[in-house]
Amino acid sequence: MRSSLNPACDCRASLVAELMRRPAAAEYATDPLRPLLASLIAGRACGAGVLPTRLGLEPPDFTALWDHYFPGPPLSLEAGRCQDLPELDDLIDLLLSYRAGKSQAEGWVARLVAHGCAGRDHLWQDLGLADRNELSLLMETAFPSLAALNRSDMKWKKLIYRHYCQRDGLYLCPAPSCGACADYALCFGPEDQNT
Repeated sequence: MRSSLNPACDCRASLVAELMRRPAAAEYATDPLRPLLASLIAGRACGAGVLPTRLGLEPPDFTALWDHYFPGPPLSLEAGRCQDLPELDDLIDLLLSYRAGKSQAEGWVARLVAHGCAGRDHLWQDLGLADRNELSLLMETAFPSLAALNRSDMKWKKLIYRHYCQRDGLYLCPAPSCGACADYALCFGPEDQNT
């Protein structure tokens, strides 16, 4: 008889609930990024994603994230399988240029997303989020003007690289020339665990 328990989902759900119960100050408790950060952190604590130790944040920023959004002891997070990314700082700068300007957390999210680009799966998976909808909400909240450019529902990592390459005038870029690409359906089709 097969068990109905899903350890990864159960782990995430209980950790997200525990994080969201923590008594953050009103400005942080109502920040729309808070539940998304909780899901990302819970996913990483359950072994999902590729983010490095401290989620790729500098120690003072990591501490500030916990103190502001989830007061109390930080969860134990092991380093993921993230690769070195020569363009990391450029990706962070690109994301920061699109930030909403509503909270300090957007700067942290820019670093998290850039580090997530160093993984080999879809960006939502590399960030340790529950699904692509969470990533879309994260992008729309933290980087609304970049999210608005995703009119064709392109995969987020590909969209980020496309704008990175266009901004820097790079002609040999990991992002595809979408109109002529044989993988068009893979980039613009449904995104689930099996694709």
